[in-house]
Amino acid sequence: MPLLKIQNVMSSEIAKRPIISRPPEPPPEYLMNDPTNSIYIGRTKIFNVPLTWNFMNLTNPHMAVVGITGAGKSYFVKTFLLRASYVWKTNAIIIDWAGEYRAWVKQSGGIVISLGKGDSLNLLDLAGTKPLNRIKQIMNALSILTDIDSYPEQKILTQQAIEQAYINAGFDLAKEPTKEDEKKEVPTLKDVVRILNERLEEGTYEFPAELEGAIFRLTQFTREGEDFFARKSTVDLSKLTVSGLVDIDLSGLPDERFRALAGLFILQFLKEKMRMEGWSPTKGIKAIIVLDEAWKIASDERSDAITIVREGRKYQFALIVASQNPTDINEAIFSNVGTVVILRLKFQRFLDYVQGSLNFSDFMRKEITKFGVGQAAFDMAFQSGISFSDTFLIEKIHGEEPLEEYVVDVSEIAKSIEGFSVKYQNEYLFEKTELTTMLLEYGIEKDKINNIFKKFDILGKRVGIKEFTSQLLSLGISKERLVSFFKTLGMEDELIAIILRSV
Repeated sequence: MPLLKIQNVMSSEIAKRPIISRPPEPPPEYLMNDPTNSIYIGRTKIFNVPLTWNFMNLTNPHMAVVGITGAGKSYFVKTFLLRASYVWKTNAIIIDWAGEYRAWVKQSGGIVISLGKGDSLNLLDLAGTKPLNRIKQIMNALSILTDIDSYPEQKILTQQAIEQAYINAGFDLAKEPTKEDEKKEVPTLKDVVRILNERLEEGTYEFPAELEGAIFRLTQFTREGEDFFARKSTVDLSKLTVSGLVDIDLSGLPDERFRALAGLFILQFLKEKMRMEGWSPTKGIKAIIVLDEAWKIASDERSDAITIVREGRKYQFALIVASQNPTDINEAIFSNVGTVVILRLKFQRFLDYVQGSLNFSDFMRKEITKFGVGQAAFDMAFQSGISFSDTFLIEKIHGEEPLEEYVVDVSEIAKSIEGFSVKYQNEYLFEKTELTTMLLEYGIEKDKINNIFKKFDILGKRVGIKEFTSQLLSLGISKERLVSFFKTLGMEDELIAIILRSV
């Protein structure tokens, strides 16, 4: 009897038959690096291979981390920063939009800079750059944050006034600061406004309305009590990249414009610092810059975040951008980072954006919608030209502390909102440390937080939103602060209003 039998089979029949192919996971040799020169993340879901991250086999060291509130973004970032400090003695600068990392940085022995709560930055500080370059950076920040580009005459007037402020203080615009310059008093935005006002009072300028417009635009940053960027700096910028773990807490600033201005200023400085330091023969990464939910400065194509992504590898600087909304991350960043970490995503438009950018399968998309806390998909841009899947699943991110998952269930009020499942999440997942930090920031004492978790544990780590809200109110959180808390979770106003009416 022959061992082989030849058959005539129609192509339509072959199409129905399963073909053996490698599951979506890179070969182990691309995932397992020298443990003394890489960062352990966790094990892959399919083949249980340890993932140890090292950017040397990737196109660059930059990361985008996306996922809904409570999916484990900050848990991953904290774990990554700690291990990078152990392995490479890497410094980290966190531009912390909502103060989420402040308590953790303090506990870890790092430095916290609280802008708006005692600390200030002079926007005209040179930080080692020549005045002409600093002026360009300031004008770029104003272009991103204000409508100054729509008023070219006001833009010219503002730039001329900044130049004059430096000249009045004794600086040469075209020269890098010298040792003698370091002894000089650096001008502030108040000096710039004063120069514009003097020009207006002279009455010789033919378009006084343009001068008034330029003055008004800058005055919003120089008013008493809101002059965080118009007074002498309390921060030594030159030490930012050599101080270990640094949290720049922006939550004390009054609104998004002030936070964005601070973030842009710091990024501008870090970009120049990166270029001045140049490459050095040290292993790993010298500094990691973290942007967490900083949509205003992660989305604009003029932001220095994009420059750092393009140039950071050759200077051993890395950028981590984390957001619950992937569309807040500029496409030039999202499509060029070497690693994308995808935690749980719910909304279809976010999934469409990520899948369209990374081109992963519908199988992977379905898995992402089912993730629990700490489960993730990784997309890594390997330098190798070998063909295999760049996107793969991690069973769970292994952090420095156990990852405990707690759930606040919102589905109990879903019936009162038409189309609830399309507009809102049915549940909010939290890692225990993350939720503890958030509650501490809202003034709840540690023993009371422990009582909240006892309630969670009794109910199987899942609590309904009405019960959770009632507990917080009973602990003395006002409705105003509760609204603020819910907004940090990404809840819409309509949903918050219905929750508060239900208790």
